[in-house]
Amino acid sequence: MNSKDIQLLSRRLDSEFLPRVRRPGRYIGGEVNQTRKDLSECDVKVAICFPDVYEIAMSHTGLAIIYEVLNRIEGVAAERVFCPWTDAEQVLRDKGIPLFTLESKAAVRDFDIVAFSLNNELCYTNMLTMLDLAGLAVRSSDRAEDDPLIIAGGQVSNSCEPIAEFVDMFVLGHGEEATVKLVDLFRQQRNASRSKKDFLLEAAKRFNFVYVPSLYTFEYEGDTIAAFKACQPNLPTRFENAVVDEMDSSPVPLKPIVPFVKAVHERISIEIMRGCPGRCRFCQAGFCRRPIRYRSVDRILEIAEANYLATGFDTVSLLSLSTADYPDLEELVVRLQEYFQPHHVGISLPSLKVKRQLQLLPKMVTSVRKSGLTIAVEAAGEKLRRVINKPISDDDLFAGVRAAYEAGFQRLKLYFMVGLPGETEEDIARIAELSHTLARLRKNVDGKVAQINVAVSWLVPKPHTPFGWLGQKDRAYFENARDLILRQKRKLNARFLQFKFHNIESSVLESAIARGDRRMANIIETAWRNGAKFDLWDECFDYRIWTEAFAASDACAGAAAQKSFAADEILPWQHLGGPEKAYLRKHFANAIEAAGQ
Repeated sequence: MNSKDIQLLSRRLDSEFLPRVRRPGRYIGGEVNQTRKDLSECDVKVAICFPDVYEIAMSHTGLAIIYEVLNRIEGVAAERVFCPWTDAEQVLRDKGIPLFTLESKAAVRDFDIVAFSLNNELCYTNMLTMLDLAGLAVRSSDRAEDDPLIIAGGQVSNSCEPIAEFVDMFVLGHGEEATVKLVDLFRQQRNASRSKKDFLLEAAKRFNFVYVPSLYTFEYEGDTIAAFKACQPNLPTRFENAVVDEMDSSPVPLKPIVPFVKAVHERISIEIMRGCPGRCRFCQAGFCRRPIRYRSVDRILEIAEANYLATGFDTVSLLSLSTADYPDLEELVVRLQEYFQPHHVGISLPSLKVKRQLQLLPKMVTSVRKSGLTIAVEAAGEKLRRVINKPISDDDLFAGVRAAYEAGFQRLKLYFMVGLPGETEEDIARIAELSHTLARLRKNVDGKVAQINVAVSWLVPKPHTPFGWLGQKDRAYFENARDLILRQKRKLNARFLQFKFHNIESSVLESAIARGDRRMANIIETAWRNGAKFDLWDECFDYRIWTEAFAASDACAGAAAQKSFAADEILPWQHLGGPEKAYLRKHFANAIEAAGQ
């Protein structure tokens, strides 16, 4: 693991690349508050990669935190790399320009570490695109000793076997402290003239949050896993998520980068807690991101004020898996209001629990943006809410929405999910009926009917959740559900309801990949080589490419999505952190009992 000379590409980019792309602001760097170090003075150089475009990447809080953590370390330079949009990718390929970082316009392949943040299965092909544009082999086994280490973290690390062939090391859990430990070990191993393989082996032995796929093998019997084994003695076969115990002392950006191109979420984003006391049975993050930790009100105020002074953003967004469960939320909202209202800065809260929302509305009314309110109802009936372990009563729901209208909120956004255990056609049709009722509740307040946007998604059974053993409903089921909802809307003449349905095919693909094992790598690579990219974007997603890739491996995306697992079966993800199987099986049994199955 020797230091390498860094190729700087600024001149070529200025003359050959930037004049030929549609949105050059995505690629120029140099924003207010970026950190740029002299690469020649740094002994560890890390390219932090996000497999989506600039606007999405710059809204990702986790990426900003790791950027901050690494650049605080003396002698470490961390620079950003985002996936070029299709036009820019073509220019890079036509001109033979390698993928580059934003800060120094340096070739990614010359960095010591290339670190990916991965949060959805449908971004995997973009990761391969970025590796290829960097001039690196996509498979770990094909890369050389002087190629950079490829490390990945983020939510999908807890179910990473489908991309295990492409990544040298996965970091499970939260990255703030884990990142520092890995950089220290990297330096030690390099100073001792150790090889890349030596570093990976030592990291695997030393840290229980590190998973190095090349050190482990699987044995298969047909579609099932017969065994999971370490290739060497004294290696763990069960891994744990890294945990940050103390939120107040954990690093956060106090001077976030101000994007040149408008980001999806251009605001001050502050994580107020980690973990979730609820156990919604479809939510992977709720089961994997534990225990619960809170950031103090004083520290949140300090971060918010510093961020505002450094950026001038006009909204403060409070982030967590369940903001309603922050114990001092009322005090926090009031104190944020006292500081920010004179500056005309609003407070943005994510979807709140109905009872908590009702309690807070009087305090929220002058400080929170009131154009619309979001409620994640998930299921239209109380029975299905018990199935998913989200016990909201209709009475509480109606009271909360009525209070919102009385407080001045004019529109609602509702989230529902279809494909739950025990679901009936009546349950599905009731999504339209319940939305209709909630819209008309406003008439009792000001004589008007509310405009309601209703987002309907399709259940994707996720690893490390009680529903991970279930097969997904088939495509025909979801198509029928969509028709049922729209027919019921027409029957009610509810023009004030606007429904948006998630792409069924992308949900099927997500389910197929998410619970796949290491053999899924062949399908992912085949799809990518046949043109799959930006699969999270409707304008780029091509399901035909994926069906052909599955067929080339004698598989079927629909069948993989609908696969159910036996109770005693070895799961492709069970070694990768998350709760114990017995705990999840108990939740699973309770869900099936509530569903009456």
